[in-house]
Amino acid sequence: MGLENSISEIEVRRYSKAKKQEWDAFCKTAKNQVFLFYRDYMDYHSDRFADHSLIFLKGNTIVALLPANEKDGILCSHGGLTYGGVILDSHAKQHIVNSCFISLIAYAREHKIRKIIYKTVPYIYHRQPAEEDRYALYRCGAKLAEVCAATVVNLKNPLNMSKGRKAQISRAKREGVKVRRVDGKPFFDDFMRLENEVLQSRHQTRAVHSADELYMLSRRFPGQIHLYGAFLEQRLIAGTVVYEYGPAVHTQYMAADDTARKIGALDLAVASVITDYKESKLWLDFGISTEYGGNYLNEGLISQKEGFGGRTVIYETWVYTGD
Repeated sequence: MGLENSISEIEVRRYSKAKKQEWDAFCKTAKNQVFLFYRDYMDYHSDRFADHSLIFLKGNTIVALLPANEKDGILCSHGGLTYGGVILDSHAKQHIVNSCFISLIAYAREHKIRKIIYKTVPYIYHRQPAEEDRYALYRCGAKLAEVCAATVVNLKNPLNMSKGRKAQISRAKREGVKVRRVDGKPFFDDFMRLENEVLQSRHQTRAVHSADELYMLSRRFPGQIHLYGAFLEQRLIAGTVVYEYGPAVHTQYMAADDTARKIGALDLAVASVITDYKESKLWLDFGISTEYGGNYLNEGLISQKEGFGGRTVIYETWVYTGD
């Protein structure tokens, strides 16, 4: 029996800027939050996404949040973020989350929202088990629409790197490549220029963030966003931008020029990230190697990531239409 026509004790209200302090305070203690959900991150691209985030209340107490945007009657959680889904208090139990989804569906009907696109937060970012939403989605009749394969290294119990990755790391060291964490604006400019050159030549596209945006976000979140640069004779030839998320660290961008690819400079940069975070984090997430909603696997790309000892964790997207 589905949940969508059940009675809920949860009230849904649309987020407004007046609620910023309450929103961020709830995020701070949530069991599945990432810093992407803080308003100072979400709102930097508010000109591109019409915010329709939601607050779930039981009485006067917030029990969940949903980062979301809306376009043409479609509510998406969230079109501008890698992950979405309800943000849950550490004490949230299954029956409360079920009620949140019952109320979400009722809210969608009332506001003429014909489709809900829902991206779950992968379990590696949970501080406590937090998959109540997946069960509630199933019970409400939502359908699993996309399954993408991300590659993740267990930093506390790592698998051995491949011989190829080890050889490239050794070569980079012999060639004199130096990796260091840098934070100046010129370094972000150089890195994003390199990133866009790679994306343009291989995929005819550009990075989601501009250099100015990424640097601005790194200033807003200096404890979470870092640039690791691989330098050859003071020239940045490769690097990775990493995002820290509680128990995990994620390579948001990785790029290498032709020289770097030959001598393993990016491999050395990734190895440096692993070394720096192996004591403080559980997981290193390289992100997805799939396209077209998971229907195409880039086997060369995932093989490179697996070479660092990574294996697959799933990113899911669900869709609810009420059909």
